[in-house]
Amino acid sequence: MAANPRPLERGKRRVIGVMGSGTTEHAELAVPLGAWIAERGFDLLTGGGGGVMAAVCHGFHGIADRRGVSIGILPAGPPEGYPNPWVDIAIHTHLPQRGEEGAGERSRNHLNVLSSHELIALPAGAGTRTEVELARRYGRPLIAYLGASGEIEGLMRAQLLAVAIMQSDVEAFVLKWMN
Repeated sequence: MAANPRPLERGKRRVIGVMGSGTTEHAELAVPLGAWIAERGFDLLTGGGGGVMAAVCHGFHGIADRRGVSIGILPAGPPEGYPNPWVDIAIHTHLPQRGEEGAGERSRNHLNVLSSHELIALPAGAGTRTEVELARRYGRPLIAYLGASGEIEGLMRAQLLAVAIMQSDVEAFVLKWMN
């Protein structure tokens, strides 16, 4: 795969990718973030599963008059719980790799990263770490929204280019990239 694919077109629709734990919701971060993404009229892209993915989609769907849609890029199978109930558009793939194998050529994580205008990584494990690594490889704007004490397994905060403790920092990051 190319190290630096063409940037996404700056069209009328904006896709915000939110990556995070498939088991732990981190609802205090994810739910308000999903609501903000919906209020701004953006589309939301996740891996379509549980944990952070479900919590951010739930927050997104809590905004009744939203213009955007929630998109879930699903791994092969898909595993039980995929897609979560708040995914509007489920994209089923043949790609089985995830977790520690998330940067492999047969992982949907490439689609998650390459299809998002900006990426927001919440606390998580190895799968999200690989999405952070792919965002770097492909030159995609990424901010880690970890709150006061969250972490991404295998990455120290100092290794991340942009880290947010408060949602207002995430909002400023996303809006900066719109210009």
